[in-house]
Amino acid sequence: MLKKRILVVEDEESLLKLETILLTIKGFEVVGVFNGQMAIDKLATEDFNLVLLDIMLPDIDGFEICRHIRQNPRTSTLPIVMLTAKKSREDQERGMLCGANSYLHKPFKSAMIIEEINRLLKDDQSGNCHGR
Repeated sequence: MLKKRILVVEDEESLLKLETILLTIKGFEVVGVFNGQMAIDKLATEDFNLVLLDIMLPDIDGFEICRHIRQNPRTSTLPIVMLTAKKSREDQERGMLCGANSYLHKPFKSAMIIEEINRLLKDDQSGNCHGR
């Protein structure tokens, strides 16, 4: 069985390492990127089962990346989990309006992220990487 591939978009190096280790230990294949343009480039050339997306990035914010994913027919059904320090109700609503499947706050509990990822991947009945 192929490992599920997750794209982690996080500009804070220590958090990217932590998220990568956590997901790898749980059996996922993880690709990490530090900014929005790198995320867009990876999504254009590689297939993923889910995106774990920070909002506050140095170039393109997570809301715009989320809209980009949803507007591209190749990735439009890709599950997106926003993981961010932005906790306001307005930001959460904005995240859901741009197409996020889930909106989780930092600091986070590892079990909560894994539970949400597993729920979204289970709901994705195709079992295929998006982008094929």
